[in-house]
Amino acid sequence: MICKDDQNTLRARFRGFYPVVIDVETAGLNANTDALLEIAVITLKMDEYGWLCIDSALNFHIQIFPGAVIQPESLIFNGIDLNNPLRTTVTEQEALHEIFKMVHQGIENQKCSRAIIVAHNAFFDHSFLMAAVERTSVMKNPFHPFVMFDTATLSGLVFGQTVLAKACACAGVFFDKNKAHSALYDTERTAMLFCELVNKWKRLGGWPLSTDCKKSSCY
Repeated sequence: MICKDDQNTLRARFRGFYPVVIDVETAGLNANTDALLEIAVITLKMDEYGWLCIDSALNFHIQIFPGAVIQPESLIFNGIDLNNPLRTTVTEQEALHEIFKMVHQGIENQKCSRAIIVAHNAFFDHSFLMAAVERTSVMKNPFHPFVMFDTATLSGLVFGQTVLAKACACAGVFFDKNKAHSALYDTERTAMLFCELVNKWKRLGGWPLSTDCKKSSCY
């Protein structure tokens, strides 16, 4: 049971879940066969007044796993040059190890029970992350295996927009289309959008719940 004194925490706001914003850039649409090329994650925190904001970030360029499929049209879409000498890469295993370490620390610090992915069209990012976990056999995956927060769905509800750039415009979040399809940039914009969605609900009076916590069955 969560009482009023504990309402301005991630644990209380999201039923024990620790929200982590993720974006991936890939060489195709099939998570099991197509290469994961970039991944970025941003953790969130809540201030003493219950406003959600950005905390920490990590991003990686990923080495193509053996046998991965590269769809040329995907590279045209995201603009990634695999031969760029400045593209310093790490293995999927190395990236996941660092990401999981940061997320586990956040879960512990926020006294949450499990991490949950926040992403725009979240099924896509979730599927590529989970496929990478399966390929690398990295242990102690902190993310829920199927529950996600999808900012496309939430933006459709709140703003009537599902495209990231248009949803950001409605939320007052600047979006530079020339920087789109960089995992880090899209993750930053998605994190800002998610924070605004959550904070807008708070400003409208939707949180904290008005029901007495001792009588509520919501928790």
